[in-house]
Amino acid sequence: MMRTSRLGRIITTQSSLSYLPIAVVLLFSMMVLFMLFAARSNISPPHVHKPAFELNDEKRGELWTELLSWEPRAFIYHNFLSKEECEHLIKLAAPHLQKSQVVDPRTGKNTFSRFRTSSGMFLRRGQDKIIRTIEERIADVTFIPVEHGEDLQVLHYEVGQKYEPHYDYFTGKFKTEHIGQRIATLLMYLSDVEEGGETVFPSAIFNSSSLPYYNGLSSCAKKGLSVKPKRGDALFFWSLKRNGTKDPTSLHGGCPVIKGSKWSATKWMRVHKFELGNPL
Repeated sequence: MMRTSRLGRIITTQSSLSYLPIAVVLLFSMMVLFMLFAARSNISPPHVHKPAFELNDEKRGELWTELLSWEPRAFIYHNFLSKEECEHLIKLAAPHLQKSQVVDPRTGKNTFSRFRTSSGMFLRRGQDKIIRTIEERIADVTFIPVEHGEDLQVLHYEVGQKYEPHYDYFTGKFKTEHIGQRIATLLMYLSDVEEGGETVFPSAIFNSSSLPYYNGLSSCAKKGLSVKPKRGDALFFWSLKRNGTKDPTSLHGGCPVIKGSKWSATKWMRVHKFELGNPL
C-alpha cells in the first residue's frame, strides 16, 4: 500500500513537472502580448495625425470637394472656414493693412507694382489657436505638411482693385535656389463679393462658357476658368505639374471688384520646409 501510494505520488509529481515548461511559456507569452497591447494603447506612432476638423461641423456645414479643372489641377473646398474663422482673420489683419507688393523675379525682393492694387499683411504661421487649427486643416486636405507653408497673407480689395494674371511659382533663380519653389496655393475667401472679384485662370484648358454661373460673371472673369468668391470656400491649385515642372496653365489673377469689397487669405506652400523668418 505504501509503495503503491508512494509510486502514485511520484507519478503524479512527474506528470505535473512535465507540464511546467509549457505553462511557463504560455505565461511569458501572455505577459509579452499584454505589454505590447499596453504600449500600442499609450504611444501613438509619430506619423499618425489626428484630423483638425470633422466633415460635419455645425458652424461650417459639411466640407466637400469640387473638382474644378485638371489643367491646371484645381479644386474647391466648400465650407472650409466657418463664419467665425473668417471674421477672426479679418479682425486681426484690418488694423495692419499695407499696399500689396509683388516679387521681382530678377532680385527676389518685394516691390510695388500697378499690376497689384490691393492691400494686405501677413499673419505668422501658428500665431494663435485659430490660425493653428486652420493650418492643420490645410495640411489635412492637401497632404502638404504645415511646416511647408508660408505665413498666411490676408488681402483686402476695394472697388476697382485687382491683381493682374501672374504665376505663384518663382520664375527667377534667387528664390528657388535660396528658399525653394512654391508648389501649390490655397486661396480662402473670407467674404462674399456683390459683383466682380472673381479668381480667373485665363490659360486653363477649359470651356468657361459651360459654367452654370457664366452669365453672372464679370467681363474679366469670362476670359477663362473663374471662381466666384464665397465666404468660407477655399480654392486649391497646384503651380507645378506632377513631374515637378512649372505649370503654365496655373496663370491666375484677381478680377477688379465692381461692387462691394473682397477679403481673402492665401497660404503658399513650398517644396521644402519653410523656416519662419525667411524672406517671402
